[in-house]
Amino acid sequence: MSTPFEIPSKRILSSAQLIAFQSSATHITLVSFVEALNASVVGVKLRDPCSESLAINAILRLLDAIEQIARETPPVENKASRFGNPAFRSFYDKVQTLTPSLHADLPGLDQDGIPELSTYFTQAWGNRERIDYGSGMELNFLCWLVCLERLQVVAASDHAALVTRVFWKYIQIMRVLQSTYWLEPAGSHGVWGLDDYHFLPFLFGSAQLRGHKFVRPKGIHDPEIVEELAKDYMYFACIQFINSIKTASLRWHSPMLDDISAVKTWEKVNSGMIKMYQAEVLGKLPVIQHFLFGSILPYEGPPPPTSEESHHADGHVHEGWGDCCGIPVPSAFAAAQEGREPGKRIEGPGIRPVPFD
Repeated sequence: MSTPFEIPSKRILSSAQLIAFQSSATHITLVSFVEALNASVVGVKLRDPCSESLAINAILRLLDAIEQIARETPPVENKASRFGNPAFRSFYDKVQTLTPSLHADLPGLDQDGIPELSTYFTQAWGNRERIDYGSGMELNFLCWLVCLERLQVVAASDHAALVTRVFWKYIQIMRVLQSTYWLEPAGSHGVWGLDDYHFLPFLFGSAQLRGHKFVRPKGIHDPEIVEELAKDYMYFACIQFINSIKTASLRWHSPMLDDISAVKTWEKVNSGMIKMYQAEVLGKLPVIQHFLFGSILPYEGPPPPTSEESHHADGHVHEGWGDCCGIPVPSAFAAAQEGREPGKRIEGPGIRPVPFD
C-alpha cells in the first residue's frame, strides 16, 4: 500500500532533531540527488545541446508562466524604503493560486500529489511576509525536483537538462525577482549563500568546469575571462552578476569566493562545494528548521521539544527566515537603485554598482 500524500510541514526545532536528520533517509536522498545532478553536468556548457524530454519542456513552460507573472506584476512605489517591495506579495499570491493548475499539465504526474509538490514550488520563490530569499528557498526548489523524479515525471536521463535548462531557468527568474522586488538576503549576510542569495549555481557551476583545459579558479578575478565564460558556465555567470551590483574586490564583499579562487583545480572546488553544502545548508539549524517534510521526503526523527524546551534548548527557533541572524539587511539592488530617477526599474547591465569601503 502506497503512502498517502500530505502537505509538507516544518518538523525540526532542536539540535537533536537536526543531528537525527543528518543520518536520515531524506538527507541521503537530498545529497544523492545533488551528487547525481552534479555528475551529469561535468564538462557540460549551458549552451550545449542536451536531451529535452516532454517532461522537461513542460517544466520549462511552467517556469515561463512564473516569469510572466513577475513581468505582469510591477513593483509599487516604495522609495521611502530600501527593503523588499510589497508588490512581491501580489506576485507570490498569484503564483500560489495558479500553481496547482500549472502542475496539472506535467505529463505523468499523479494528480493527488499536486498539493504536496505545490507547497515546495510556491515556497521556492521567497518568503511572502519578510520579502526575502536565501538558500533555504533554493533548497525548496531542489526538493521540488526530487519529488518530480520520485513521482516519475522526470528520470535520470533528464539530469543534465534539469541543471542546464530547468535549474538555470529558475536562477534567471530569481534574478528578475531579486532585482524587481529587492528581495532581502535571508539572514544578516545572505545566510549560507555564496553570494547574497544562492549556493547551488556555484556547486553545479564548478562541476561544469571540472577538467577545463585552460581556465583555473583564479580566473574569476579576470574581467575578460568572466565576460567570456558567463555565457556557458553558471559559476562565471554568478560572478558576473555579483560584479554588476558591487564594486571593489571580491576579497571585500565576497571573501569566501575569493578564498575558493586560490584552490588549484576545479575538481577540488567542486568536491569542496558538495561538502560545504552538506555542512552549511543541510547541516545548519537556521536553514533546516524551515525544511518541509511530507510523504515523499518524510521526517523520521525524534519529536520536537515542548514549547518550553524550545525556548531553552537551542535558542534559535523563530517564525521567519533569518530573524535570529541579525537585523534586516537591504537588498544590494536597493542600494544600487539610489540616485536613479523615480520609477526607473533596475535591471542587470544598467545596475549602478554598490560602493564598498
